[in-house]
Amino acid sequence: MNTLFDKIWDKHVVQQIEDGPTQLYIDRLYCHEVTSPQAFAGMRERGLKCFRPDHIYCMPDHNTPTHDQDKPIEDPVSKKQVDTLAKNAADFGLTHYGMMSKDNGIIHVVGPEKGLSLPGMTIVCGDSHTSTHGAMGAVAFGIGTSEVEMVMASQCILQQKPKSMRININGQLQKGVTPKDVALYLMSKLTTSGATGYFVEYSGQVVKDMTMEGRLTLCNLSIEMGARGGFVAPDETTFEYIKGREFAPTGEAWDKAVAYWKTLQSGDDAVFDKELNFEAADIEPRITYGTNPGMGIGITEAIPSIDDIDEAGKASFLKSLDYMGFAPGEKLIGHAIDYVFLGACTNGRIEDFRAFASIVKGRKKADGVVAWLVPGSWAVDKQIREEGLDKVFAEAGFEIRQPGCSACLAMNDDKVPAGKYAVSTSNRNFEGRQGPGSRTILASPLVAAAAAVTGKITDPRELL
Repeated sequence: MNTLFDKIWDKHVVQQIEDGPTQLYIDRLYCHEVTSPQAFAGMRERGLKCFRPDHIYCMPDHNTPTHDQDKPIEDPVSKKQVDTLAKNAADFGLTHYGMMSKDNGIIHVVGPEKGLSLPGMTIVCGDSHTSTHGAMGAVAFGIGTSEVEMVMASQCILQQKPKSMRININGQLQKGVTPKDVALYLMSKLTTSGATGYFVEYSGQVVKDMTMEGRLTLCNLSIEMGARGGFVAPDETTFEYIKGREFAPTGEAWDKAVAYWKTLQSGDDAVFDKELNFEAADIEPRITYGTNPGMGIGITEAIPSIDDIDEAGKASFLKSLDYMGFAPGEKLIGHAIDYVFLGACTNGRIEDFRAFASIVKGRKKADGVVAWLVPGSWAVDKQIREEGLDKVFAEAGFEIRQPGCSACLAMNDDKVPAGKYAVSTSNRNFEGRQGPGSRTILASPLVAAAAAVTGKITDPRELL
């Protein structure tokens, strides 16, 4: 019996090249401003039009400032990239959700919330965190700029078929443990290369119990284990989330779509190339201590001692700790922090802001902490205000910024200064990722909120 991955993949095969890649049909291409300019330039040089322009959606997010978006962008490089995307979309007749439009935000937040990302689809974007859309029950993965051009020109891509892996997470999460903690836990167990060459299906009771927002967070981080992508089989939670969204099917088309989506399951006798099992009981709120997302610990645990690290990894382990200003065997609880970032395509959804609010409500932002609360889209911003969360944040001393990728990566104004510690809900803690010399501790919205009101790394379970 085929896995769900096989079902979706096989349905999209145009032709198989003998001893070579598969020509795979792509249902949806998302374009942002950073990885698309060369692709558009290549199309112009060859005098090509987009083969299926109605399947392509463009949106700036990486370079957008999170303040004064109604004014021209000050940084010349950012301005050029954002302006170029708008021109390219217009020239090629593509849908473009520009800055300040109600449809704008981070592309991986907007796609699902508009019903553009649907079960059974193949979805690509010139961005590694395209795996986020896998939460919808889609095969979604990041591609390079030359491949973006390939999809524009032909609506197809040449790909080697990845191997299949299923990760089961059994049981129920404890209080204060979020999908972000599950992902950080998996990364620490598999390492950042443990899923290389695989497409991961997430399964088990923990995943079944997750909301769509939670699944989007989990799938977002698949790439950080080295996986080509990750996804969750669609179920009633998925259908409920999609129903009524702008691009969701309606009426008879809806009934037909759901009937098909219900077939998108791995069979009971499906054989995976690899299968792993984990228990929810083993997972507590988590933080990273190093310079890749796999270098993580439970919040009450200590950084590993040098004796726990294999010989081959010792030099990079010590280099990483030196960069972070931490020591082997050190506990991080109580360690002072400088910045807190809530947002990114990992944790910029309404549920993440509700979680953050649940801790800061009735408390005050710690003196000396700079906090950036950045919704993943204007739709999320609207919901924050409709639910009165903006008032909770204001009373606690926080302000909400305008949507964008923000401090996830140092491509806009929101940069963490050198040597400063940031507790961040984003997806990567590489050296300089949030600004040259910045030190990033990845965490869930609950851990970020606890740090924001105490000024130090704090177990959020003490504040819930």
